[in-house]
Amino acid sequence: MRIARFHTGDGIIRVGLVGGDRVTEVTGAGGSVRALLPRLSSVRADGPSYDLADVVLAPPIDDPQKYLAIGMNYRAHAEEAARAGIPTPKHQLWFNKQVSCLAGPYDDIVRPAVSEQLDYEVELGVVIGRRCRNVRAGDAPSVVAGYLVANDVSVRDWLMARSPTFTLGKSFDTHGPIGPWLTTADEIPDPHRLGLRLTVNGDQRQQGRTDDMIHDIWAQIAELTTVMTLMPGDILATGTPSGIGAPTGTWLRPGDVVRAEIDGLGALENKVVAG
Repeated sequence: MRIARFHTGDGIIRVGLVGGDRVTEVTGAGGSVRALLPRLSSVRADGPSYDLADVVLAPPIDDPQKYLAIGMNYRAHAEEAARAGIPTPKHQLWFNKQVSCLAGPYDDIVRPAVSEQLDYEVELGVVIGRRCRNVRAGDAPSVVAGYLVANDVSVRDWLMARSPTFTLGKSFDTHGPIGPWLTTADEIPDPHRLGLRLTVNGDQRQQGRTDDMIHDIWAQIAELTTVMTLMPGDILATGTPSGIGAPTGTWLRPGDVVRAEIDGLGALENKVVAG
């Protein structure tokens, strides 16, 4: 099942199920996918149907309590960071992206006027389906509602110099595009066997596979739930492959079009604009 949030130009957010090039409304959802997560098996499309080309897709998860991301979790990415003098963490390295950064799959990314070091990171996003704490790695699949594509947009000079906890450099408004929809976990037999790609203006910058993760998704959930309760709709960004702009100083500029894609999940396509 692919679940989207969308509007038809009137600004009223609807929830729908995507099939082919159409989306069919789930009536009574109140515009919230998060509210549906505890009862996904009973969700039915029973309303009007629209051509995807005629609607505007919104972030598929509305108002999550938490958006957490793990740093340097792909072997190839850790190697490129090491060449730049950044050591590989000995343990899972987690940081917050404030939820106000969320953006839709085709929304603009704003390059803030306070920085020129705007970077990209294609990542597999995991959406938690039920309240959970102290989850063992072997049980972690049972708490996942589904997956989506994420671009962990980063303002590198704020991240490295002004905010060493990463929070500010990762949390500028519009710097959390997600989508294009939530693909439920039953549609993805093994989330550790997916290809990821990112292009800028059609030029490939990143290409990798999720089996290159240092800490797999189940280990990530076990680690996080040792510390905190995860809630339905919480988003985990699980790391990025090599090819980010920072090692070469290849920053995003206004006018660039960034496409982030993951096998079986779809793609984001966001234009960079000046802030």
